[in-house]
Amino acid sequence: MSLGKKHRIPTSGDGPSLSQNPFGSLGTSGLPPGEMTASKSKRRQPRTGPTKRGRVDVCRETAGRGGRTVTVVSGFHKISMPELEDLVRELQRVCAAGGTLKKGRIEIQGDRCDTVMNVLVKKGFRPVEGVMS
Repeated sequence: MSLGKKHRIPTSGDGPSLSQNPFGSLGTSGLPPGEMTASKSKRRQPRTGPTKRGRVDVCRETAGRGGRTVTVVSGFHKISMPELEDLVRELQRVCAAGGTLKKGRIEIQGDRCDTVMNVLVKKGFRPVEGVMS
């Protein structure tokens, strides 16, 4: 290894082309112009609306909380922890209340079932209201 100046590859595009690219010497000369085929024009467009995310249970709890009511959302399947944390933050903001994420369950302070259910429907979940004490 030489101790002199290091050889650097230019990134401006002015330097020699890289010889490792097996397709570097191919060109489009001599090829007919491309046409739009039926299979390409009917490609699937990505969904912009909410997707079906599954059923979640929404219920009110007061047991073991000194008489205070808490709205609990549980039953999340196939959802990552960062996504759950984002959902908790959004529910806190929309409900204007405190909340937390414990053991895969979202707890929002107060009786906010209707507001929580509206947000979950917009996110693609199917909330089902349950009864707990």
